[in-house]
Formats: sequence, C-alpha cells, structure tokens
Amino acid sequence: MKFRLWRILTGPVTHFSFVLPSWSVSQDLIKYSSRLPSNPGRSILVHSLANAFGLLSYEFSSLRRLQLVKPKPATINDLGAYHARNYLDALLRTPDGTDSEDMSEFGLEDDCPRFPGLSEYICLVAGATITAANALRFGYADIAINWDGGRHHAQKSRASGFCYVADCVLAILLLKKTQPAPALSLSSDTTIPNATPSHRKPRVMYLDLDVHFSDGVSQAFYSPGRSSSTQVLTVSIHHAAPGFFPSSPLAQLPFDPSTSFDPFTLSLSLLEDVFKPDYVVVQCGVDGLAGDPKCKVFNWSLDVAAEGSLGWCVSRIVDDWKGIRKLFLGGGGYHAPNAARTWAYLTSIILGNPLDISINIPDDPSHSAFPLYAPSFTLDVPAGNMLDTNSKEYLAEARKSFERASEMLQEIMQA
Repeated sequence: MKFRLWRILTGPVTHFSFVLPSWSVSQDLIKYSSRLPSNPGRSILVHSLANAFGLLSYEFSSLRRLQLVKPKPATINDLGAYHARNYLDALLRTPDGTDSEDMSEFGLEDDCPRFPGLSEYICLVAGATITAANALRFGYADIAINWDGGRHHAQKSRASGFCYVADCVLAILLLKKTQPAPALSLSSDTTIPNATPSHRKPRVMYLDLDVHFSDGVSQAFYSPGRSSSTQVLTVSIHHAAPGFFPSSPLAQLPFDPSTSFDPFTLSLSLLEDVFKPDYVVVQCGVDGLAGDPKCKVFNWSLDVAAEGSLGWCVSRIVDDWKGIRKLFLGGGGYHAPNAARTWAYLTSIILGNPLDISINIPDDPSHSAFPLYAPSFTLDVPAGNMLDTNSKEYLAEARKSFERASEMLQEIMQA
C-alpha cells in the first residue's frame, strides 16, 4: 500500500489546499519515518489516529476537502540545493564498516546514528516537504502539511539533534524563487492567483514553535549587519538556558543589538504585517507540550479555546493571516501518542472543523493503538502544574527587544 500526500480543495472562489503524508507502513514515508531512532513508531501513530478520527475522509469538512497527492522522493540534486556534496555522499551511501571517521565528521553518531533505511528516510522526508512546497509555489495549494518534516537542527554538512536533512531550509530556498508559473485555472469561474506580486521576489517567513531553538534554519539565513531587505525572516519561540540544546548565540534575545544582530533572524514572535510574507513555513514541534518525557521545560496546552495554546496559535495563522500561503511541518515531540493527538487536532483546525478537545480516542478494530492513549483516552493534552518562572523584568526586556527589532525591520524593509 503506497503512502501519499493529500491536497485539500475548498469552496468555489478561493482555494486552500493541504498536503499530508498518508498512513501506510509499506515501502514509503511512514514506514521509514517510523524507524527514526528518536521517534520509533511515531509516524504510524500520527497517521493511524488521523484516519481513526475520519480526518482523511472527503466528508470530514465542508470548508476544506482532502485530495490525495503523491510525494516524489528527493534526488541528490534536490538535496544539494543546500547540503554539501561530501555530507550527502557519506549520508546516503551504504555503510561498509570503514566509515567511522565520516560518522564523526558529519555528526552520524550519538543523537544521530545511522539506522536501517536512513538513505530512504532522507529522500522521502525531504521529498515530501519539497512536494508540499511545490504545491504552494505552483498554485495547486494555499495550505500544505508534512508532519514527518520539520527537521530544524540539520546543518549544511552535519547531522544534529535527531535531524539528518534540512527539509525546512530546502523548502524555504524553493519558495523564495521567483514564481515559476502563471495562475492556474481550476474551472471556468475559479482561479488560484499567483502567490507573489510580479513587482518583487517572494518573501518567506519561517516560524518555529518547537521548544528547541531552530539553529539549523536560523544559521542558514543569518546575515548580520545587513542594510537592505531580504526575502527570508526566521522567527523561533523556544526555551533557552545554559546547557539546554542547542547551544547557539542566536538563541538569545538581542537585549543589546549591535552589528552582530540580524533582525531577520529573531528568537521572538513577530507580526507578519511588518515583513509582509508571501509564504509562511510553520514548524510545529510538540516537545513544548506538558508531559514530554525529554523536554520538561515548557507547559504548553492544546485546546484552541485557550488563549496562547498551540491550537490557538495555529488557528490564528490559518484564519487570520490572509493571503499568505502556509506550509505546516512537524518536528520534535517524544511522547508519540501526544504527538499523534496534537497533529490530528491541528489537522482538524487547518481543515476548518476542529475536533472537540474532550473527544474520546477511537476504540475500534481499525485502530489497534488505542491502549497507548492511557490513562485519559481522550484527545486533549492539558497543561500541567509547572510554575511560570519568567519574571516581570524579563518579560519587559523581551518586549523592549521585540519593539527594537520591529523598528529595525521596518527601517530595512522601507529602505
């Protein structure tokens, strides 16, 4: 049974679309994603729960309907748009027992070991994200998703933080290219407009919601001291503390901006109306949710009705950021049933028909993973009892930093 990506088509005038991997365990995306050592079996859970809730049914939402789109595995040239060739050679070749030096040089050890099917995994994950980005870029979709993507720690020449391939960077590089085709007419009265006005190059905003800093993506587009506009703005909302991965000077708030500060590489949320992007790439890592076994530093909840929750943030991006094409990716998250809960719930929000947060996990013969959702057996991932240790002084400094960054962005964008 082959894995596919779904595309969502909406009403008769404006079309929103959505690309998502399917739920099979044969020789394709879900099978190899489920072999990832940091997240064994997670992809299978994610897609089986989406199926059990009926999210894959054409009838689930009258606003945005699903249509299958098959992803194309990435080629060596696709991957080489960002990654160094010697890294790809080491990453994709079959190990022969003599590559210990390469393993150390390219980070293929410790948290990023080789595993059976690594080369297939790399090509499938990157290919799924590239397929999703192209669906946006060529006008087939306004919203696209690859929950197996979002590998935001991968470097140009090195694996890092459970991430082997920089699919986020590959998507951004693709989206920032000049619009490749005219508007596509789907019927006599329906047209998907070009994503980008003809008078300028496309602008891409990257928003990272993972508990870890998006070092791989932010570093790829970091350019301090710039005096002119750029096509890419990266924003990361994360936990930063001594000893917390990853260690990067870019992870800290720029309380004292200097020539080394790049306002287009931020670690704080920024309103999209300053940058005016044509695309937004959203990395929806779920390791910041309460109960994550590896990252016990955030206390995020899921319910769309709770202001500031993950569901609330995604609903605002989907419903309030008008005229912007959106690519949603997965990321971290080491409690696999909670990752499945979250991405199923976010899928329902994107489809315009949010599931009831208190709904029971389906218990039927087609959903054998039901016991893994103990003890609540419900969809919700509620906040815990963790104390908020952000002081008023720190939040005031954060606001001041944000305002200064906004001013710098406006000055550069208007130059």
